[in-house]
Amino acid sequence: MPKGNRSIISLECTICKERNYTTTKNKRKSQDKLELSKFCPRCRKHQDHKEGKV
Repeated sequence: MPKGNRSIISLECTICKERNYTTTKNKRKSQDKLELSKFCPRCRKHQDHKEGKV
């Protein structure tokens, strides 16, 4: 269970919309949506992953 201001988020591929990763983020310090370049196993290449609902 996350403690304090951290909440669990999922990272969703912007191309195929598959949720591949979960992580936590501090909602008080970063209020905008998180976007990272991660490997998508469905697309089989690195794609941008945006924060989505859990």
